[in-house]
Amino acid sequence: MKKNNTILVTGAAGFIGFSLIMKIYEKNPKSNVIGIDNINEYYDVNLKKKRLALLKKKYGFKNFKIDLVNNNRLSKFLIKFKPSVIIHLAAQAGVRYSLKNPRSYINSNIVGTFNLLENLKLIKPKHILISSTSSVYGLRKNGIFKEIDKADHQLSLYAATKKSIENIAHSFSYNFKINVTHITFSIV
Repeated sequence: MKKNNTILVTGAAGFIGFSLIMKIYEKNPKSNVIGIDNINEYYDVNLKKKRLALLKKKYGFKNFKIDLVNNNRLSKFLIKFKPSVIIHLAAQAGVRYSLKNPRSYINSNIVGTFNLLENLKLIKPKHILISSTSSVYGLRKNGIFKEIDKADHQLSLYAATKKSIENIAHSFSYNFKINVTHITFSIV
């Protein structure tokens, strides 16, 4: 399959996705960036829509309302656009909410990411960057995180799903030669 220079950002309507897309366009206004976001109701849908409208108005940005759990739609989308770089920020966020609605975390975070990775075997992008969270480190005596710290005892389902994603992505990277980088966000 012929590669192009399309950058796909999942979770495009979220704060980090929106901010990242703005930065990409600020550095290179001719960038070919597209987004996926299911625009769920976890927080203000109108805020998400305003962010996407601003990106569209200013840069001609295109977002596609796709839930990563819908593998059929996701597969068709990826085959059509064949992104060369994927920045996977889409996730069901929130530690406390994972206690109230655990199934949404399993579906969005694990099933959605698995679907994305499974499809990457077909389109073979140059790289995928996957977001994680410092919550994967669990209970800590000291608040300073190091890359060599063990992350074996997550305290929330949210953290457990994010750690599962790290493991699944590592397996895909090793077995299918998909270039994967994880980035761990931390609130300080």
